[in-house]
Amino acid sequence: MKKSGIKALCLIIGMSLSGLPLLVQAASKAADSTVTAVKSAPADQKAEKATLPDGDEDKVSINTANAVDLAEIMNGVGLKKAEAIVNYREQNGPFTQVDQLTEVPGIGAALVERNLSRLKL
Repeated sequence: MKKSGIKALCLIIGMSLSGLPLLVQAASKAADSTVTAVKSAPADQKAEKATLPDGDEDKVSINTANAVDLAEIMNGVGLKKAEAIVNYREQNGPFTQVDQLTEVPGIGAALVERNLSRLKL
């Protein structure tokens, strides 16, 4: 009885272990596809964000746009900074150069440089 019990146990263990490589292979394939999907998603989002058509119709005028439009089109500008741009424009008159945005509190040269392709007078 002991010998048959040991043989049965060995048989069960052997059968269990024989399927192990298949499970490992399936798990690694699933992990690879998940990693690929995760890695490609941010690249797609960056490509969409970075691509702006060249036409003037896709640019926003810093002299006529409201705060919501400025916040939507400008990279790194939220509603508060956009409101600051509109307030500055109302107090000081229209901008004569896009670079004048650096005179608005909270707007630096790097931010203006990053958004030059999105802005017009």
